[in-house]
Amino acid sequence: MNTIFTFTGAKKIVFGCGSFASLATAIRELGASRPLVVVDRPLAKTGMAEKVAALLDKEGVRCTLFDRVEGEPPLELADEGTKAAGKAKADCVVGIGGGSAMDTAKAIAVLAANRAKAFDFLGLNKIPAPGLPKIMVPTTAGTGSEVTFTSVFIRKDLKKKEGMNSPYLYPEVALLDPELTLTLPPEATASTGLDALCHAIESYTSIIASPMSEMVSLEAIGLIAENLRTCVHNGSNLQAREAMLLGSLYGGLGLANAGVTAVHSLSYPLGGRYGVPHGLANTILLPHVMSFNLPGALEKFALVAEAMGEAVEDLPVREAAYLAVEAVEALIEDCGITKTLEDFGVSQDDFPEMAKTAMTVARPLANNPRKVTPEDAVEIYSGAF
Repeated sequence: MNTIFTFTGAKKIVFGCGSFASLATAIRELGASRPLVVVDRPLAKTGMAEKVAALLDKEGVRCTLFDRVEGEPPLELADEGTKAAGKAKADCVVGIGGGSAMDTAKAIAVLAANRAKAFDFLGLNKIPAPGLPKIMVPTTAGTGSEVTFTSVFIRKDLKKKEGMNSPYLYPEVALLDPELTLTLPPEATASTGLDALCHAIESYTSIIASPMSEMVSLEAIGLIAENLRTCVHNGSNLQAREAMLLGSLYGGLGLANAGVTAVHSLSYPLGGRYGVPHGLANTILLPHVMSFNLPGALEKFALVAEAMGEAVEDLPVREAAYLAVEAVEALIEDCGITKTLEDFGVSQDDFPEMAKTAMTVARPLANNPRKVTPEDAVEIYSGAF
């Protein structure tokens, strides 16, 4: 093997049932005592905010709550949270919830320490110095944001998504407690779980994947394929929830090190222009992009099929590879996701403009195992319509 690669992620990963109870300890270990706690608004309404405050107060840690995060957060929300952090004199940031809460929390941490506006840090390596210490606590088995270096927001003015990408966005601590995912409703379990599968498949088939990233990505695919159906239809099954959260973590690590591919480039206009939730946008596009990508990575897609439980032994590689698409389509169907682009009010007339916007999301396209043209993007959108 003549391969040179790096492998990075959160500085410390704590995984296990009941680990959420160690949050105050994790804060103190970072030398902090005044955390800004960023929570999804829907999650805050379930009593999570009070639970967090009580947990920390019991340990003598007083927190300030920022609970204005909704799905697909606008860029301005990061600036709003930064003001809250400054007013509270916060010395660390805790993100609790799905990807929106964690992405917002990571952005607030770097903005507060660097005294900047969110717009200034959009792009790659625009953040000049480390931020406040960050602890991420996922309550969905989905985005993997707890171990990635990205924060993604909606640009309302441009009707598109853009992200901050910097090693300074890696959390100091990722705290993963499967018990926090037990109450996630079936639809959210399905969409976030399929988002995690998308990360795993994209990072595995990325042309910049390394032996280590391939290892975690493929393991993620197997864990998700084996456990997501159970989590959707029997959400109280803690063993399945634990396996799904581990799969999501592995998918996030794969994403952080090998990147994603064309699914994400094509999904960004759906979120920015039509407000399609990120997990659903990826889910709708994933099998169509996989079908397009098959010729560029037949052997890898055959292994994806095998990881998802398909019988590929003795099959020609192309037939085995196509079983990966069928396996993903079956999983999506079994999880009850039936929506198409048409269901979200997407207009076919917008496909050329959406394709043009997707082409500007260049890094994922550069990782894709097959070159994507604007015409190809229109065809993929049409297939998902």
